[in-house]
Amino acid sequence: MEAVGRSLLIFGLILAGAGLLMMFGDRLPFRLGHLPGDLVWKRKNTTFYFPLMTGLLLSALLTVLSWLFSRR
Repeated sequence: MEAVGRSLLIFGLILAGAGLLMMFGDRLPFRLGHLPGDLVWKRKNTTFYFPLMTGLLLSALLTVLSWLFSRR
């Protein structure tokens, strides 16, 4: 039961962090989702957006957090 409680606590902290990013994202010096390296193709009637750099940055961050919390 202790492992489930720890997992729920970590998941809750991650959700709280995501909520804070959404609330205060406009005030950050960088725009998450509009980083250099995010691909945008604009045509006459279509816009295609692929957040490549944002995805890589979030993946690296979550990997480091996962590694830190899984160490015993």
